[in-house]
Amino acid sequence: MTRASDAADELGLAYELTKHGRVNSLEEAAAARGIEPAKLIKTIVVRLSDSDYRFVLVPGDREIAWPKLRALLGLSRISMPSAETALDVTGYERGTITPLGSTNAWPVIADERITGTISIGGGEHGTGLTVDAEDLIKTLNATVADVTDQ
Repeated sequence: MTRASDAADELGLAYELTKHGRVNSLEEAAAARGIEPAKLIKTIVVRLSDSDYRFVLVPGDREIAWPKLRALLGLSRISMPSAETALDVTGYERGTITPLGSTNAWPVIADERITGTISIGGGEHGTGLTVDAEDLIKTLNATVADVTDQ
């Protein structure tokens, strides 16, 4: 069990825990979890200000569309924090970040293409939680919007 799976349990979110060891790419992680890359969800933490962050959930085959995200948030500038800052504000190191069990409950934005059965990081390298996207989005009270490009 992980901090993320403990959080999922506390929230009543149904999931299947997958452990597969370290991988070198998103494609390897998707293969190890038995899903297509689009169904492996990246959690990216973005900085709005020194004390304000968001989790952005992005399908594995897409990237954040910064102009779309800035427009959604009504901001002219958003940045990615350093690895050290990301760890400080989430409790997770890059490659393991997930809103589940984060040390801060930052608001979550989910790309509108996240549907069906998906896998999100489990809070440790080589660990994933397979969940229903709608249940995850509802549980996290995520804002759903078009925030990615190919």
